Amino acid sequence: MNAFFFRGVFIFLIAGVWHLQASAEYPVNAIPEALLKNADLVKRLDETSVEVRGIGKAVYRRHYVYTILNEAAEEYAELVVGYDKFRLINDISGTLYNAMGKKLKSVKRKDIQDGSGTDGSSLITDARFKYHNFYYKEYPYTVEYAIEITLNGLFSLPEWMPQSGPQIAVERSSFLFEVPETYKLRYKMFHYAGAPQVKEARNTRTISWALDNVPAREEESFAPEWNRLVTRVLTAPSDFEIGGYKGNMDTWQGFGAFMTALYAGRDVLPAGIKTKVRELTAGLKTRREKIDVLYRYMQQHSRYISIQLGMGGWQPLDATYVAEKKYGDCKALSNYMVALLKEAGIRAYTALITGGTEDKDVVSDFPSNQFNHVIVCVPDDKDTVWLECTSQTVEPGYMGSFTGDREALLIDDANSHLVRTPAYQKSANVQTRMIDARLDANGTLVAAVVTRCTGLLQDDLHGVLHGLSDEEKQKRLRNYFSIPNYEVSSFGYGEAGSNDIPAITENVQLVSKNYATITGKRLFITPNILSANTRKLSDVEKREHEIVYAYGFKTSDTVLIKIPPGYAVEAMPRPVKVENAFGEYEIRFALRNGVISMIRRYDRNNGHFPAGDYEKMVTFYDTVYRADRSRMVLVKTAE
Repeated sequence: MNAFFFRGVFIFLIAGVWHLQASAEYPVNAIPEALLKNADLVKRLDETSVEVRGIGKAVYRRHYVYTILNEAAEEYAELVVGYDKFRLINDISGTLYNAMGKKLKSVKRKDIQDGSGTDGSSLITDARFKYHNFYYKEYPYTVEYAIEITLNGLFSLPEWMPQSGPQIAVERSSFLFEVPETYKLRYKMFHYAGAPQVKEARNTRTISWALDNVPAREEESFAPEWNRLVTRVLTAPSDFEIGGYKGNMDTWQGFGAFMTALYAGRDVLPAGIKTKVRELTAGLKTRREKIDVLYRYMQQHSRYISIQLGMGGWQPLDATYVAEKKYGDCKALSNYMVALLKEAGIRAYTALITGGTEDKDVVSDFPSNQFNHVIVCVPDDKDTVWLECTSQTVEPGYMGSFTGDREALLIDDANSHLVRTPAYQKSANVQTRMIDARLDANGTLVAAVVTRCTGLLQDDLHGVLHGLSDEEKQKRLRNYFSIPNYEVSSFGYGEAGSNDIPAITENVQLVSKNYATITGKRLFITPNILSANTRKLSDVEKREHEIVYAYGFKTSDTVLIKIPPGYAVEAMPRPVKVENAFGEYEIRFALRNGVISMIRRYDRNNGHFPAGDYEKMVTFYDTVYRADRSRMVLVKTAE
């Protein structure tokens, strides 16, 4: 056969392979091996740019390419873009690639869904969102999206946190601002080596940050909040404009003055409500009595509905509206509460705060919009009272885990300043449990369980008591305890305690078949019926970050189990006691007059502990885990 033919075929094949390689985009095999280790997601490219055109207008652009390595990263494959009158979407595009980088599909306009920002629970909002998902499941694969949004109002500017969570690797990420030469862009950097790159051009200036080749991190137990551990840049304007309002947030005082302007004139109560305030407070002697009675009135005559219309994200509905309609969001209800107290001659303030269990602390030296919630502060030299106005059931003065122990911005015009909400110490967070049980010869346990929780330890029970139906409570209890084959025959709840430290008692009657294991003449019993610690900590070669116990608590358990007649102890667990910086644990067992007793105490200390103490922590948890599962062996001695 002609040699030129072979040469031609060879050249054709080489050309075909070269074409396939040249047309491939983001093949998985091009990812550096170091970025695949411990990763569920690799950010191949993540570019954010903001073109500021004035104190009230900007264009936001984002282009990102994510490789989804497995199902754990599936949430990052979907696109969700919110918009409203202040955020107008100009363009959205997207592409799907397989593992080899072959383009499989592009986003078409008809593929993008449009939805309301309502959460389905009486939410009133003009916010909407665009949503898209390729619904591709052949891992690994890659998605690419690009969006452009016009920002009409610059009260908030985006932040940059390339490694946004554990098991995420970053190949390339950048963050850029283009601003007029006279525009003051404020920023604060965390864990960023060096300074941003600044370039001057005619009438404009660009400030940019970039990060390359960051391996994935695994999340450590009891570590500081994630955003305190990774590279992060916060940005904020100096002068700004939104919704026709102008302000300056160089200082918290300036930020507070802007908020005061939004609230101005919105604390006027209807005449009938003013009369009601005087009736409710007539004869009350103390300031605290008046606060409590007016707070309970507000709870009983209003309900929470999130309202985000226009400036409603920051500006409250007026007090008259809330009084007449009997609903409002956190801003409106807090403003209404302040108006009620004002009518009673008590000075109170709204306070901006970040609610939730994560990212709760304000970056105090960087005035900016870091808040998502509003509460009320009634200051006093001796007895400052905090009020959560969105709950119809929480006690006056109690913040709980949602808003407790963090900084808030008290809004008082040019006197606005950061204040700290109450922290609940170990002595306030207490759980005591009493179990009176009997065991029959078939291994069935019948138990009456009384559990009393105070402070932060009652938060979950408060949600159960006031948020679930009886059927839902029963369902929860059926799946709550880690004991075999049990049924709940009855249950009930009661509230007590003081306003500032509430308490809830739970009463449960349950039956557990085969609780004890029977082997011949022996009964094997685990006396710790309900309080066994289920958490074990893994050993690591080296702990990177300090250990954080956000709050402390005190727990105690007394268990009494009447055993069937004719049994004696063959093996009794030894008492265990351990104490270190993390807390104290003690458990002991006894058998007297046919009744097994178990006394258990576990106190945890709050605080920050050095990473080098992690091995001690693992040992502590392992000791508790094993001691909580101690078994007692009874042997039958008589018929």
